[in-house]
Amino acid sequence: MTKPRNRTPRMRMLAAALLVTTILGGGVAWSQATMVPPVAAPTTTATPYGIRQLGFADLVDKVKPAVVNISTTEKAVRPNARQMPNMPPQMEEMFRRYFRGQGNDGEGRAKRSAGSGFIVDPAGWIVTNNHVVDGATKITVTLDNGTSYPATVKGRDEKVDVALLKIDASGPLPYLALGNSDAARVGDWVIAVGNAFGLGGTVTAGIISAHNRNIHAGPYDAFLQIDAPINPGNSGGPLFNQQGQVIGVSTAIYSPNGGSVGIGFAIPSNLVAKVVAELREHGSVSRGWLGVQMQPLTPPLAKAMGLPGAEGVVVNRVEENSPAAKARLQLGDVITAFDGRAIKSPRDLAVAVGDAKAGTAARMTVWRDGREQTVNVTIGAPQKEKAAANDQAPERNPVGLALAPLSAEQREELGLSPTAKGVVVSRVTPDSRAAESGIEAGDVIVRVGDEPVNAPADAIAKIRKAEAEKKEAVPLLVMRDGTTYYLALQLQRS
Repeated sequence: MTKPRNRTPRMRMLAAALLVTTILGGGVAWSQATMVPPVAAPTTTATPYGIRQLGFADLVDKVKPAVVNISTTEKAVRPNARQMPNMPPQMEEMFRRYFRGQGNDGEGRAKRSAGSGFIVDPAGWIVTNNHVVDGATKITVTLDNGTSYPATVKGRDEKVDVALLKIDASGPLPYLALGNSDAARVGDWVIAVGNAFGLGGTVTAGIISAHNRNIHAGPYDAFLQIDAPINPGNSGGPLFNQQGQVIGVSTAIYSPNGGSVGIGFAIPSNLVAKVVAELREHGSVSRGWLGVQMQPLTPPLAKAMGLPGAEGVVVNRVEENSPAAKARLQLGDVITAFDGRAIKSPRDLAVAVGDAKAGTAARMTVWRDGREQTVNVTIGAPQKEKAAANDQAPERNPVGLALAPLSAEQREELGLSPTAKGVVVSRVTPDSRAAESGIEAGDVIVRVGDEPVNAPADAIAKIRKAEAEKKEAVPLLVMRDGTTYYLALQLQRS
């Protein structure tokens, strides 16, 4: 009878280690199987040259023909025309709307820029960013196959930064469908396609990092934040989900150096779809106006006013003859709901009112005198949009200025008192006398000559008077970036 061999200490330790590994491995596998649905192993397809790897190649082949390059030409460069006027100055350099500029930036000289866009209708309707085509005197769209067409702007929305273009092709074009951006989840894969650095169709991939980002680029900020690399020239390009649907339009990046550092922003497709529908039908977007200045409701304020919670906005100014004034909204009212939508921040109210059409009735829930009350209001049309509709056409306004009233929102953004006077420069015509004089969109004109101005009509009358008196120039006291200084508005060509 053969005796069993004695195991050495080393062999006993190895056997024990194998046993522990087996037990722990079984335990981990069981835990994963019971807590997390098992993930199927990736399938691969054999090819004559080896194994085909998983990726986005099939999706890219499907969508890329409908992505276009957009090149523009401007006669004169308007300084800061593509900056974000609502953004704090210290953040402005970090957040960039990114299209690629080439050529000479000298005043009055041609400049060429390149951006991106995508076809949304086989008849040649194209979506891009407004800042890609803003100020352009010539727009050329180049398809993925290299064919180029002249394009015209059919509508634009500066507040959301969307523009709708049209080209006339010889036949139907490939096009893309807008998906449901609300269904996109943080962590989902996304694919960006665009004209990065003017190189032509470039594809990058990443994930959704966050929803509803507010980067202070405008009153309706609700960006998708993504980490797919996007760079100058990607502006206006589509952002796809894995089904090949457009869920966003690439618009801005956070960058200390102008290139991608993994933080980009796209306008959600659900917002784009609403804007594009109005632009196609009307050429512009109509939004509602309430006529209040507001501030966030802080916990100390809520406690002082006797509110049970700290959600809502406090009314700290009511514009004269505004819908709010006619509805007898009062200073100190706390608006907590608008037509059934909860209001938690000033941005919530701005979006809710903006979504309402002028002339429609709305119900607001307000906290007043220690209790909730209902206020009925008839929504109006924004003052600035009314003024813009009455702007003189460039050919009848050789000075090249379009002016708008100084709104309560702008006074707050600029740190001005509620009674501050002035008018806002809403547009400067390229190659005009105003552009040559250094006036920029977003400037606040406080005085024309020695006289303060209160409304666009005041400023226009004073400029016309100086023209009639054959003056070569008139001094303007202008506020820009919190600083006031004088500019000489040239009235005669040199």
